[in-house]
Amino acid sequence: MDQSIEEITRAVLEVLGKQSEHGFTVPVGVSARHIHLTQEDVEKLFGEGYHLTKKKELMGGQFASNELVTIVGLKLRPIENVRILGPVRSKSQVEISATDARTLGINAPVRLSGHLEGSAPIAIAGPKGVIYLEEGCIVAARHIHMTPRDAELAGVKQGDVVSVKFDNERGTIFNNVVIRVDPSFSLEMHIDTDEANACRIKTGDVGVIVK
Repeated sequence: MDQSIEEITRAVLEVLGKQSEHGFTVPVGVSARHIHLTQEDVEKLFGEGYHLTKKKELMGGQFASNELVTIVGLKLRPIENVRILGPVRSKSQVEISATDARTLGINAPVRLSGHLEGSAPIAIAGPKGVIYLEEGCIVAARHIHMTPRDAELAGVKQGDVVSVKFDNERGTIFNNVVIRVDPSFSLEMHIDTDEANACRIKTGDVGVIVK
């Protein structure tokens, strides 16, 4: 079936909105430390039958919950008010920055979310109990969330690794940025607070993919 004028116009505007003269543009989201939990661990921390409550909708069906916990590492220095993201998962994990890892006294590896084998141990304290993860604490690898359409426009696919350039006062290029593609995603590059602060980047700033 032939495309309508409206559909063609919308597609052209989509391309123009995401491509500069130098390449495909992508907005950044600065990701603060956070936690994903199983339902079993939610109940250990907050009480039997407890369910996370929604504070803010996020991409991909995720949400920031109202629930906050404390994380504790080998130095027994707590980091308080760490937010839990929902919905619950099949495995619990904690995502922190390298600075957080130094504070906690743990060796958290740089990993993509869900890649937890051999990651750092961590304790999590809630109002009703404490859990100890023998592994599960990581520094999240920088990555870009994309829809299939975004990936098509950018000329990339799931699992590709690219570089992203930010033409700000620090003139930063991030290498080893992993592409993650899913229809439920919104276009956004995620970096942690250490990376953002060092490079003077804030949520909403825009970079360009330079492969």
